[in-house]
Amino acid sequence: MSMCLILTLNAMEYSLWTIAIFVTVIIGLLILDLGVFRKDDKQVSNKEALMWTAVWIGLGLLFGLYLRWFHSVQTSTEYYTAFIIEKALSMDNLFIFVLVFKFFSIPDKYQHRVLFWGILGAIVFRAILIFAGVEIIRLTYLPGFDIGNIHIDEFNVVLFGFGVFLFITGIKTFKEHKDQKPDDIQKHPGVRLVNRFFTVHPKIEGNKFFVRINGKRAATLLFLAVVVIELSDILFALDSIPAIFTITQDPMVLYTSNIFAILGLRSLYFLLANSIHLFTYLRQGLALILLFIGSKMLIAPFYHIKPFHSLIVIGGVLTLSIVASLVHRKSIQ
Repeated sequence: MSMCLILTLNAMEYSLWTIAIFVTVIIGLLILDLGVFRKDDKQVSNKEALMWTAVWIGLGLLFGLYLRWFHSVQTSTEYYTAFIIEKALSMDNLFIFVLVFKFFSIPDKYQHRVLFWGILGAIVFRAILIFAGVEIIRLTYLPGFDIGNIHIDEFNVVLFGFGVFLFITGIKTFKEHKDQKPDDIQKHPGVRLVNRFFTVHPKIEGNKFFVRINGKRAATLLFLAVVVIELSDILFALDSIPAIFTITQDPMVLYTSNIFAILGLRSLYFLLANSIHLFTYLRQGLALILLFIGSKMLIAPFYHIKPFHSLIVIGGVLTLSIVASLVHRKSIQ
């Protein structure tokens, strides 16, 4: 992770301190999380989950203030907007966590370890997707041209394609009423991938990812769960990462907002695992966010929506979907 940041240092107007602070805080807290607080496998309590949720969200918000004080209000606004978009779209991951743990019958005390390695992998893969995406976008701008009496200063083929993709995804998400069932996990590409390269031991063997069965190495259900969660995150990233490209093409802002948003998913899962099904209208809210972002990308060559206005719209839609879900739940009790 730090290597990716160092390689992009010369291409960004960020000081070495910004990069050093980000890398030090993230690596330090991850080591502290698994190596100290979670040295012994145990079920995560609501109190602990709430504490870590507050820590990760608080750090994400503080980093935005750091960007405001030491860089600019514009940079900070872009960061917060990308942070909220990624946090909102990542909520779908929580549903996957529930399904995976239910399907593989992962004990509560090992779930944190599975999510730790799954999200650690996400940190690496999202760095690849973001930095590669920024470079591809940079290379795909077309020179200015006229459409009738309208002059287009710049047009990006990739961003326009992302806009179409996100708009269609938003429509599909809005129309989708059926939730995934635990049995659907059996068809997941992660399950097929592991079965292709490894013998799968159909039992939980403590916190081990691999065991020896009759002298042969076999993957445990814990490892299978990690792979499914990791590949699911990559699939979700194909929605969320194009979405934040509409806010900025600054790789440091994109990456830090992305990572701070997903790092709190583990603790948020343990906090909401037993109540995530109550958010009836969350899926529709995410669909509206995707439609808005897709539309923003499509009209970008003609009209630019400022990051602050995007922040208001996205935050408002997410809040309303949660409030509507809680009101709906209360009305049927």
